[in-house]
Amino acid sequence: MNTEIRAVTKENMEEILALQVDSTQTSFVESTRQCLKDAEECPYYRPAGLYKNGFLVGFAMYGLFPDEGPNGRVWLDRYLIDGRFQGQGLGGIMLEALIEHLVALYHCSEIYLSLYEDNQRALHLYRKFGFQFNGELDFNGEKVMVKIL
Repeated sequence: MNTEIRAVTKENMEEILALQVDSTQTSFVESTRQCLKDAEECPYYRPAGLYKNGFLVGFAMYGLFPDEGPNGRVWLDRYLIDGRFQGQGLGGIMLEALIEHLVALYHCSEIYLSLYEDNQRALHLYRKFGFQFNGELDFNGEKVMVKIL
């Protein structure tokens, strides 16, 4: 299986905007439209399409926030697999690819993310990949998790 993480461009924009999580997950993650709006407002965000064998299956938004901590923090701020592709193991496959991508891109030793603790599917996945709560809350009241590499 070939996985790719591609920047959002005018060529894949419509396809990115069409991505949607399952209806039971809409309260846990912003729409791709909102994510792209947030990326326009914050220069640190990098939105990306997640591809399996050339097909768009998900979306992520990440970035290095230099003013956080002594060396800045790398955040995996948004992550979703389109509802049509859930239940196929792609959450783990793409998360592994994202972690590798972030380490290669930022040469980081930690990756941060946040979530609402009642998002049990995401919590299980993140814990499986070594993310642990660090006792912090983000500005939305979500619990912060960190993966030490």
